[in-house]
Amino acid sequence: MGIGPSTKETSLHHFRDPLLDVVSRDTDIDLQGVLVLGTPQGNAEKLLVGTRAAAWVEAMRTDGVIISLDGWGNSHVDFANTIEQIGKRGIPVVGMSFVGTAATFVVKNEYMDTIVDFNKSKEGIETEVVGENTVNERDAKKALALLKLKMNKLQKRK
Repeated sequence: MGIGPSTKETSLHHFRDPLLDVVSRDTDIDLQGVLVLGTPQGNAEKLLVGTRAAAWVEAMRTDGVIISLDGWGNSHVDFANTIEQIGKRGIPVVGMSFVGTAATFVVKNEYMDTIVDFNKSKEGIETEVVGENTVNERDAKKALALLKLKMNKLQKRK
């Protein structure tokens, strides 16, 4: 599958992005920016995109990352790889994706231990209701709280 009306973020959603809104308002967080990645077709390119994104995040000395996915299925390969590449660098990472029952992960790794599922339907499926299964403020707050916990845990180990 990959994307449907209920999981597709509309232009209005991007202009009023709840995740960006929540993170940018939080006084504990120094928002460095937004990194937009594509989902290439080939596996070599998928690995390259995730590796480059992680290298960029590491070079910026980022303390933590929230990675949100607009899509599912094949896009989960890119999502999992990017999370793994960031996690391998010791940077706390929280993922956000539509999962439900229809979009369980086709690949997983040890760094995917904090995933916020923004499915809203009881059946856990693509409902074809525009924007129903996209990130809202509550999802964003949950992701930010999980990221803060991971960052604090890492800080205590140092």
